[in-house]
Amino acid sequence: MTTLGDRLDHVLGVKAAESLADAFDMHTVEDLLRHYPARYATQGQPLTEEQPEEGAHITVVGRVVKAELRPMRQRRGELLKVELDAGSSRPVEITFFNGRKVSYLVKQGVRAMMSGTVHYWRPDRWNLSHPSYLIMPEAGESVENLTSVRGSGSLRGLAESAKGAGGVDVSFFEREYIPVYPATAKVQSWDLLACVRQVLDQLDPIDDPLPRDIRDDRGLMAISDALRLIHLPEHKSDIEQARERLRFDEALALQLVLAERRHDAEDRSARPCPPRTDGIAAAFGQRLPFELTAGQRKVIAEISGDLSRDHPMHRLLQGEVGSGKTVVALHAMLQVVDAGQQCALLAPTEVLAAQHYRSLRGMLGDLGAAGELGAADNATKVVLVTGSMSAGAKKAALLDAVTGEAGIVIGTHALIQDAVEFYDLGMVIVDEQHRFGVEQRDALRAKAKDGVSPHLLVMTATPIPRTIAMTTLGDLETSTLTELPRGRSPITTRVVPAKMHPAWVDRAWERIREEVEAGRQAYVVCSRIGDEPDAAAGGKGKGRKAKADEEKEEPTTHAAVDVFETLSSGPLSDLRVGLLHGRLPSDEKDGVMRAFNDDEIDVLVCTTVVEVGVDVPNATVMVIVDADRFGVSQLHQLRGRIGRGKHPGLCLLITETSPMGGAMARLEAVAGTLDGFELSVLDLRQRREGDVLGSAQSGTARSLRLLSLLDDLEVITAAQQLAREVVDSDPGLRDHPGLATMMHAAVDAERLEYLAKS
Repeated sequence: MTTLGDRLDHVLGVKAAESLADAFDMHTVEDLLRHYPARYATQGQPLTEEQPEEGAHITVVGRVVKAELRPMRQRRGELLKVELDAGSSRPVEITFFNGRKVSYLVKQGVRAMMSGTVHYWRPDRWNLSHPSYLIMPEAGESVENLTSVRGSGSLRGLAESAKGAGGVDVSFFEREYIPVYPATAKVQSWDLLACVRQVLDQLDPIDDPLPRDIRDDRGLMAISDALRLIHLPEHKSDIEQARERLRFDEALALQLVLAERRHDAEDRSARPCPPRTDGIAAAFGQRLPFELTAGQRKVIAEISGDLSRDHPMHRLLQGEVGSGKTVVALHAMLQVVDAGQQCALLAPTEVLAAQHYRSLRGMLGDLGAAGELGAADNATKVVLVTGSMSAGAKKAALLDAVTGEAGIVIGTHALIQDAVEFYDLGMVIVDEQHRFGVEQRDALRAKAKDGVSPHLLVMTATPIPRTIAMTTLGDLETSTLTELPRGRSPITTRVVPAKMHPAWVDRAWERIREEVEAGRQAYVVCSRIGDEPDAAAGGKGKGRKAKADEEKEEPTTHAAVDVFETLSSGPLSDLRVGLLHGRLPSDEKDGVMRAFNDDEIDVLVCTTVVEVGVDVPNATVMVIVDADRFGVSQLHQLRGRIGRGKHPGLCLLITETSPMGGAMARLEAVAGTLDGFELSVLDLRQRREGDVLGSAQSGTARSLRLLSLLDDLEVITAAQQLAREVVDSDPGLRDHPGLATMMHAAVDAERLEYLAKS
């Protein structure tokens, strides 16, 4: 008999196990059974969506309505052109190259199952070229009539595996629901199905990790039943109930991890930092040249309360682009400085770290100039630490950090290095938290004094839907800023379809000129720097496929260095045009950004290094070239760099994409709203759930397979409540070994690391 933990090579044999390991990183019986069907075939119904992706490996079943032999154009022989009615709006088109050989089986009127790779020969027309196939029995056809298998390829192999002494067992093909799995060209859906059936035939009863009272309370089926019925359902209700159970397991596994992390944080000690009425924080508040919004005051009070406790704060601060997160964070830092402790601000790029340094120094004035002439009596010192600083500057900054002279230390990943030490680190602020992992945050927090943990505030300008926050950041309390501070100007966004209206592109450069003549500045953002191969053009070493792709006239992207040369020598030749990208030396990047800040550059051609944190109120226009190459949230972030002063902003999205395609619809959606939360949901939906969770990017086959982080709010909420109750009563899950096993089996460390960055 077989258990979930058994190795697949012991159950299926070495050859099959190696194929599954190579294709899907499967090694145990549980890995295989957790590879759920993507959909189910029903009699005469489609097995896939009507517009599958190019290169997707799909399977369809239906009736042949047309089968016609045609001579090949380039060589001798005949093609068999087949149309299969699979229940969709138009027949599936199929081509067999050995037409004469196949035609005696694949002919009009037969029921057939076909499995192959999707190829588009027109934007809205696709076909399967030379798929494997199986001639399906008609209803009521007996075993005696099927002493031989009629088909080819993997489907024939599946049927052969069901062949006994009396013929082919047709009972499986008469099932109402036949599972269809995510597959590859080497390991097809039917190979997986054969393996699953073999495993289920030998599987021992499974000890359910979910206690009976919890299952009964939620009406959930046992795990043994769920794992069987998700693969071999008899009725539609079997599929729904199995998914409901397995979906809850996925949510609970994640929430248990987050609840453990949350409980661990609450068990730690932190130095309380109560607010003072006579400190630097109060002085800063009195000097503010603007009035805080009601939302800012509310969040400042929430953070102040957290900092006053003897347990470390764990809070997420999210808000729209330009909602005033920086001033809220600075108030929190000054409250910690008032308590005699230090703050570290971790930024993802040197450009953003330097921008934070200039911004905080500017807001603090003499309150941030400790050690300098003219400093306020209760001033603190602000220092910057980045990897590319000169040795002397870095040594001085590190000395200020370790001696406690610097109350606020700003930096990039360089802050995490062993050489960086603090005198008394009281709070860590992580900006754009999705770019850092849990390990990086913990490495910085570990620099506090022994026995205490620093308070933690993570910030993001990328709005996070509630379900995503609950699932990826469930160990953090959440504060949200929704109001824009007074003085923010409206931003108008327009899509510029370059192929349809090339004159509109010229007009975009004219609009920049008009704004500059009015005394303002502009950004021109590109998707790449310039010397790297253009993915759209195929790069070097083009083979036959790449050349074929070229014939489709895929649009090429415009590099920042090329756009800089074009604009500075052409339509904007009499303006001061600058160039900024990530490969410039650090001092040169900082010099360009300073020049733009000081109005010494009219137009800044750049890459996404300006995506977050850059604040130039005089910049009113942004032109994003090849806008279809950016995600929805990224476009919204970039757009937030303008409209930060008293003049209205204009964002122009230049694209050469088809007006009828999905990319154009995405750009129109961005142009249609300034609501970052609405756009974040749209972005996640368009990137699909699997991309959101990053199963490919994270390098593992383990992922959330059934749980939707956008749609399953009720499931996630219930799982979070249960997880917190269980962990509060049983930290470490010693009295719940089944739940502990489920937690560790369903979510590995690499998976959690990716979720924390999502």
